[in-house]
Amino acid sequence: MAQCVQSVQELIPDSFVPCVAALCSDEAERLTRLNHLSFAELLKPFSRLTSEVHMRDPNNQLHVIKNLKIAVSNIITQPPQPGAIRKLLNDVVSGSQPAEGLVANVITAGDYDLNISATTPWFESYRETFLQSMPASDHEFLNHYLACMLVASSSEAEPVEQFSKLSQEQHRIQHNSDYSYPKWFIPNTLKYYVLLHDVSAGDEQRAESIYEEMKQKYGTQGCYLLKINSRTSNRASDEQIPDPWSQYLQKNSIQNQESYEDGPCTITSNKNSDSNLLSLDGLDNEVKVDGLPNNFRAHPLQLDSSSDPSNSMDGPDHVKFASSLHETKKANTGIIHGACLTLTDHDRIRQFIQEFTFRGLLPHIEKTIRQLNDQLISRKGLSRSLFSATKKWFSGSKVPEKSINELKNTSGLLYPPEAPELQIRKMADLCFLVQHYDLAYSCYHTAKKDFLNDQAMLYAAGALEMAAVSAFLQPGAPRPYPAHYMDTAIQTYRDICKNMVLAERCVLLSAEILKSQSKYSEAAALLIRLTSEDSDLRSALLLEQAAHCFINMKSPMVRKYAFHMILAGHRFSKAGQKKHALRCYCQAMQVYKGKGWSLAEDHINFTIGRQSYTLRQLDNAVSAFRHILINESKQSAAQQGAFLREYLYVYKNVSQLSPDGPLPQLPLPYINSSATRVFFGHDRRPADGEKQAATHVSLDQEYDSESSQQWRELEEQVVAVVNRGVIPTNFYPTQYCLNSYSDNSRFPLAVVEEPITVEVAFRNPLKVPLLLTDLSLLWKFQPKDSSGKDNEEVKELVTGEPVMIGTEVISEFLINSEESKVARLKLFPHHIGELHILGVVYNLGTIQGCMTVDGIGALPGCHTGKHSLSMSVRGRQDLEIQGPRLNNTKEEKTSIKYGPDRRLDPIITEEMPLLEVFFIHFPTGLLCGEIRKAYVEFVNVSKCPLTGLKVVSKRPEFFTFGGNTAALTPLSPSASENCSAYKTVVTDSTSVCTALVSSASSVDFGIGIGSQPEVIPVPLPDAVLLPGASVQLPMWLRGPDEEGVHEINFLFYYESVQKQPKIRHRILRHTAVICTSRSLNVRATVCRSNSLEDEEGRGGNMLVFVDVENTNTSEAGVKEFHIVQVSSSSKHWKLQKSVNLSENKDAKLASREKGKFCFKAVRCREKEVATQFSEKYIFADIIFGNEQIISSASPCADFFYRSLSSELKKPQAQPSVHAEKQSVEDAVRLIQKCSEVDLNIVVLWKAYVVEDSKQLILEGQHHVILHTIGKEAFSCPQKQEPPEMELLKFFRPENTTVPLRPSVEQLSNLIKTSLHYPESFNHPFHQKSLCLVPVTLLLSNCSKADVDVIVDLRHKTTSPEALEIHGSFTWLGQTQYKLQLKSQEIHSLQLKACFVHTGVYNLGTPRVFAKLSDQVTVFETSQQNSMPALIIINNV
Repeated sequence: MAQCVQSVQELIPDSFVPCVAALCSDEAERLTRLNHLSFAELLKPFSRLTSEVHMRDPNNQLHVIKNLKIAVSNIITQPPQPGAIRKLLNDVVSGSQPAEGLVANVITAGDYDLNISATTPWFESYRETFLQSMPASDHEFLNHYLACMLVASSSEAEPVEQFSKLSQEQHRIQHNSDYSYPKWFIPNTLKYYVLLHDVSAGDEQRAESIYEEMKQKYGTQGCYLLKINSRTSNRASDEQIPDPWSQYLQKNSIQNQESYEDGPCTITSNKNSDSNLLSLDGLDNEVKVDGLPNNFRAHPLQLDSSSDPSNSMDGPDHVKFASSLHETKKANTGIIHGACLTLTDHDRIRQFIQEFTFRGLLPHIEKTIRQLNDQLISRKGLSRSLFSATKKWFSGSKVPEKSINELKNTSGLLYPPEAPELQIRKMADLCFLVQHYDLAYSCYHTAKKDFLNDQAMLYAAGALEMAAVSAFLQPGAPRPYPAHYMDTAIQTYRDICKNMVLAERCVLLSAEILKSQSKYSEAAALLIRLTSEDSDLRSALLLEQAAHCFINMKSPMVRKYAFHMILAGHRFSKAGQKKHALRCYCQAMQVYKGKGWSLAEDHINFTIGRQSYTLRQLDNAVSAFRHILINESKQSAAQQGAFLREYLYVYKNVSQLSPDGPLPQLPLPYINSSATRVFFGHDRRPADGEKQAATHVSLDQEYDSESSQQWRELEEQVVAVVNRGVIPTNFYPTQYCLNSYSDNSRFPLAVVEEPITVEVAFRNPLKVPLLLTDLSLLWKFQPKDSSGKDNEEVKELVTGEPVMIGTEVISEFLINSEESKVARLKLFPHHIGELHILGVVYNLGTIQGCMTVDGIGALPGCHTGKHSLSMSVRGRQDLEIQGPRLNNTKEEKTSIKYGPDRRLDPIITEEMPLLEVFFIHFPTGLLCGEIRKAYVEFVNVSKCPLTGLKVVSKRPEFFTFGGNTAALTPLSPSASENCSAYKTVVTDSTSVCTALVSSASSVDFGIGIGSQPEVIPVPLPDAVLLPGASVQLPMWLRGPDEEGVHEINFLFYYESVQKQPKIRHRILRHTAVICTSRSLNVRATVCRSNSLEDEEGRGGNMLVFVDVENTNTSEAGVKEFHIVQVSSSSKHWKLQKSVNLSENKDAKLASREKGKFCFKAVRCREKEVATQFSEKYIFADIIFGNEQIISSASPCADFFYRSLSSELKKPQAQPSVHAEKQSVEDAVRLIQKCSEVDLNIVVLWKAYVVEDSKQLILEGQHHVILHTIGKEAFSCPQKQEPPEMELLKFFRPENTTVPLRPSVEQLSNLIKTSLHYPESFNHPFHQKSLCLVPVTLLLSNCSKADVDVIVDLRHKTTSPEALEIHGSFTWLGQTQYKLQLKSQEIHSLQLKACFVHTGVYNLGTPRVFAKLSDQVTVFETSQQNSMPALIIINNV
């Protein structure tokens, strides 16, 4: 149970006190009425004695009584009606509410921290009122009148006569059989005569003389002169007199409808309570007091027939109960109780009570106890003792108490008033009232036995109840509290006597006693036992106390507490105690909240919502219903629909109360704020026939961090080019779509007249569909004038002025059950300034009549046309996005700080140009290396001209707009016939197999020194695109060399002609997806020709071998490939002629066929070769058809240069340089240079494709870049085999650096050797045994430095097999030559070889060693790569 103000040792004596009746004359009543009090009320605050009282018990022992209190009340001749008592108790409970500022106890039990009010004042008020309002009954005497005060006024004509009238009246009431009520303790009631004297108005001498007369007549012990009203009520009260009555009358004013009419604020019906409170001051002037005291027939608990018996608690309770006490106090300020009394009068009343108790009441009680004791002793007499002796003799010493179940229902048995059993009970009650608990216990115990013997169960239960209480209250606690007495009493009252009121009193007392002994479990069981259907209020209060028992246990039972609080709340609700019901549910909610018991939580929230709504606590109601809806509900769809409708209904009422107030925050649907995306710009246009718009950025694209990084790099690249290679410090990448992954730390920039789209992610957690109507964005806008200054006023426009910002409204937006759905809402800024998007505003409703069935979704028919809304409320939800967690500084790492997220706060800037790009005839599939011509259309859709248009891509080798030479070459007729992408000219048939030479500078194609090949300026006609203008430009595409699907990103960059301070440039993105299929694979090698001189007598010829393989597997319908031309491009070399031996001029390759070509390459003439740093390339074309494709023009040269630049971009392995080895390395580098060659081969082809029974001709080109002599190069990158796994080797790396040595291939290319000799030589061996053959050895220095050469003719001893094969011969003459060759010099040595017999000999035996003249190290040049020099010696 909850804590109480009083302890049980104080509570019980205060609940059972001696009762005294008061009977006043009209005049006496008038005197007390001047203070707005009746006589009984006048005495109430002073009814407790301030000092101890002594009396003697029947054994003449002195007995001390502490804190004695007496109860004085007006005589009422009719018992109170049960209905009236119920109403009174109901009012008491409803009038007592927890104080508003009360600090609740925090109880920590396990995981729970509960805020629980430790006290329950409503329960204490209820208990006090219940015990006081118990009607007097015949089986006990505790609340029977012991004495009667007869009160007359000194101002009456004949006061003494008035006293005798009052005395007769009292006698008539007590002894006349017409009056069964009130009950009197003993026939000989103490009468005490009180003379009231009004000091301010009356004659004091007269009063004294009357008092003297009374003393003679009634004795000094039996009368008293009480002087009151020492001042007049209308005199201004200078001194503040305390008002001790208010705390007693407070209860009466709200609870007891007193028997006079001007009692403060008798609330009978809450509906008119306001008028009662206001008109209180005027009431007491009209009070009629005639005949009041003698109108005994109306009990104060009589039901007022005009009042509303149902106690309309459900009406609109404008007087908040929490403040009812406060209201009543305010009301009572109009009525000052005791206005005519001074502090002296207070002391006189106190003295009067003392005198009455000491002189009158206690002696009377003492005498009565003695008399009863004597009577009992004499009455027991012989017969009784004989009877009891025989009973003991036959049945043993102890009479067994029969169990209740055996006892017949004899509760109807009544004893006559003078029955000895009742005399014992009377004596026990008297002893109990004067706190003589030992004697009381023994008397109750005796009486209990007698009653049980007689089977008078009602009497027995009463005796058991009081015996238990007396045993508990005995000083020194000689015996334990007999709880089983109480249990028996309760069971008897309830089951046999059917008297719930007495059973309830038992329970209240016993529970309080058990609580004081910390037996909470037993107390709770007892309280729960008495909950029943007959009284909701009692059940509610007892269940609440039981709940408090559970929480106050040594180990608190939190869930039991919560469960019983819910039960109590339910019963309070049934009893009409809405406020208490709400409080119980709220306290229980603390336990159920957040523990996953969602159905219980829903039930509690729903009830709290309902009760709060009834009590007009609309905000609480809304909050409770909100909780039901926003928690992940496990309720059925129908239940959720009911919750939602209830919520909408309550919300509607709330919003109607303040229609002009701010829009309420709605709980549904959920908004995932962080998933909000903001898009700046127009929606993308759909593809129109052959026209395809640039993909750009749209809300339909998924975020991809890799691609966004690529776009960022592309933009940085183009910005760097525009700003001469430096990215400005204030550069930030353009972001058209902001989401949770983008950098939102800066205010985004939006352009005026371009829409802003906000994508809001909604989720409906319910199983019922939600319908949002009139959905739009809520925003705040701060306009700026053209000078850029802020206007002072900040307009928070909900609907928005169309001049500033246009707002799109979605009229209907349906979210089905448990569906996530995004809404895209647009704003149209028409003015520059700062925009803040705050949230969304909409009407929330649900669909009428088509609830979801089993969660499948709304029924068909709901979506057709307009949805019929059942009910909707207008509200808003804010979009609050938490920025990223900061983690840079130490302070940020140690605390939790979040950066800003400004995606919803765009700054609207001045107009900017807006570009749209369309691709016409853009292919989706190409063969590898295929060239295709498409067109790009650029449209300026804004009102500003744009300039500086550039395109940047990571794959510049994929496309070209054509070089500066584009307009120079006319198209041949056949080229235009075939729609060829190339520029071609018709050639005459004589120049087959010989090269046609042209030249071009790479600068013309945007591949100059130090330029960024990825950034390509778009050649606009006047470099400016005017508003509304459009330009179509040709664009050549080349299929990438690897097969597969390629995503190629283009980023178009452009600027405004007028420079804007905030936005420097704009971009447009396009992603092209191209699928390439296999075509040709080209591999080429270059090697030195053995013939040292060409036709023009110059050295340095090369042979180029080109292998072309058709790797196409006919999946694209390709029949065959024709190689139409092979071109070379180089700064120093050119193809001269084709040396293919086959006569077949037409080079066709069917599927999986391979073709081999061989070409002769020569150095370019000096005049053709420009300086070393020139970017001029020589193109040479060898044609296999009758049309020459001009390889130095667009698009052939473009793609060649692009592939060249992408090849050069690949990282080259640079050897590390050490100072001491510098010279060696220079040597190595010179040697390496000899084997380098920069010859590039372009193979041009046509493919014949059959598609839809039509033959198409596709064309394309492949590039092979030859770097090194003898090393094979490929057109397409070779797949590298993954290395096999090896065991890890652990070793300490040696610091010795291996000296660099040139490789064998590089050495063999330093000096080129060539032997000139006759292929066969005839010699007559029979004439001359030695055959001498002259041989010329040509040595050519391939490097650009002086070379020292040693030629050693001595045979190197190789394996004997080699000798056997080639035979042995001897060089004659000098065996070693030392020469120095200048840069690129050719030197010839005349040698003689000597043979002794016929055969085939290999002359390639001379070993040539070379070293650079300024170097020490000698390197041997190997001749392995040269072909064997075979000579045939014939005998003639």
